[in-house]
Parts: sequence; C-alpha cells; structure tokens
Amino acid sequence: MQYMIFILSLSALIYGADFIINESEKIALHFNISSFVIGASLVAVGTSLPEMAASMTASYYHKSDMAVANVIGSVIFNISLVLGLVFLIAKNINPKRDLFTKDSAWGLFPVLIFIVMAIDGKISRFDGAMFLFVMVAYIIFLSSDAKELAEEVDENLKKEKFNWLKSIVLLSIGFILVVGGANYTIQSASNIARGLGISEWLISLLLIAFGTSLPELVVSIKAARKGNADMAIGNIIGSNVANFSIVLGGSALINPLTINIHKNIFDIIAVLTVSVMLVFITANKLYSKSAGIVLLVMIALVIQNSLH
Repeated sequence: MQYMIFILSLSALIYGADFIINESEKIALHFNISSFVIGASLVAVGTSLPEMAASMTASYYHKSDMAVANVIGSVIFNISLVLGLVFLIAKNINPKRDLFTKDSAWGLFPVLIFIVMAIDGKISRFDGAMFLFVMVAYIIFLSSDAKELAEEVDENLKKEKFNWLKSIVLLSIGFILVVGGANYTIQSASNIARGLGISEWLISLLLIAFGTSLPELVVSIKAARKGNADMAIGNIIGSNVANFSIVLGGSALINPLTINIHKNIFDIIAVLTVSVMLVFITANKLYSKSAGIVLLVMIALVIQNSLH
C-alpha cells in the first residue's frame, strides 16, 4: 500500500509541476516579466511550502535540530542534486539574465548570515525577523527589473487569450498537487524506510530534506526539459533564499531555535561549499554537463558522510 501511495504522490508532483510552469509562463507573458523573475519569486515560494510546513511544525514542537537540518539539507539538495540534474538534462543552457552579477550573491548571503547568527548557538526571534527582511529585500530587488528581459515563449501561449480566473484556479491546483504530493511522498517514503529498518535520525536528516526538495526538483527539471533554463535556475536560487528567510525565519519566530554549530559543522560547511560553487558556476558561465556531474558528486559525498 505504501508503495502505491508513493507512486501516486509522485504522479501528483509531476502533474502539479505542469500546471505551475504553464500558468507561470502565461503570467510572465501577460505582464512581460522575465521567466527568471517568475521562477525566483512565485514558483520558488510555492515550491518551498513543504519546507515551511516541516520546519515550522518542528519548531512548534521545540524540535530545533529537525527545523534547521531540513533547511540546510534542502538547500544542499537544491543546488547539488536539482541543479546538477538540470545541467545534465537540459540540451542547451544559455540564461538570458546575468545570473552572477544580479542573483548569485542572493544565494550565498543568507548562508553567511545564518553562520554568523548560529555562532552563539541560537537563532532568536529577532534573527528570524531579520531573515524575513532578506526575503522582502529580494522580492523588491526582483520587481525593480522585472520587465528588463524580453522572453521567447511558446507560440501557443502567445495565441491563447489570458484568463485571470483560469490561471489562478490552475495555479492553485498545481501548488496543491505539488505540496500535497510532496507531503504524501515524504510520509510514504518514511514508512517504507522504517519497514526496511532505517533509523529515524537518518530519515530526518536526509529523507525529509530530500522529500521537501521534490517540488523544486520536479519543477526545475520539467522547466529545463522545456528549454526554460531561466525559470529552472531562478526557482533554485529563489527557493534557497526562501528556505533561509521565510522557512528558517518563520520557524525562529514561532520558537527560538538552538543549534550546535560544532556538532553539525560538516553539514554547515557543505551548504556553504555548494553555495560558493553556485557563485563560481554563474561567474564563469559553467552551465554544462561537467558542472552537473561535479554537483552530483557533492551530494554523493554528503550522503556518504551522513551514512557513516
């Protein structure tokens, strides 16, 4: 039964991702907004809802380690696994936006801020409010040049008459399918893992983080397969900003979070490393299969270390 739930929930993720990408492209076309901006804001926040649910619930029950580990693990998976697979799957990645000068720093700054805040062993409510301010600043930054880029869009979308009600309904259905699919995927995968004798600690560290990253994975890969690299990469960068700002910030507002920086030093170094790698990739425009392989090697090293 659990295997059937797992398959059905993954199917919901895939169909939900279709709705999100199609309707997001229509909104971008209607307002002449770049796909990157749509991916980094609307889609990014929507696909980060599973992380929000998991971490904020953990914070409510005073499980700080689970709340923080979910954020760190999700960011690692987003960059190394999701972006790595995007580079391997996409036929030709040539972003129209200068990702290095405009956006890569937004993926690194929240990590640096987190490390500074975690030195004293806790993320206070004031720290949480500061993280939320980071997301507000990022959205303001995106909106300032939202119409900067002219996009090449599907000819069928150009011919289709824009309908606000239809787009809102389909976009809502898409997010419900993606978030609901992710949640049931996590639950069924956890039950399967327990049945196979895998520890609860390992499930929390890797499986939940991977599960809550499934929306980013599905949306970004499907966008890449459709040739929309801007939305795929924008979704990853925006999701990482949302993870540290909204997810971690919101969790800290519910209850202050404690973190043992020495005990979790490997994971913290790993999230910093992959964030720096993202900056390096965008600076040198290394949007290639080779870069994808290097990123996948990184996630393999993280998983190997966690299993030992």
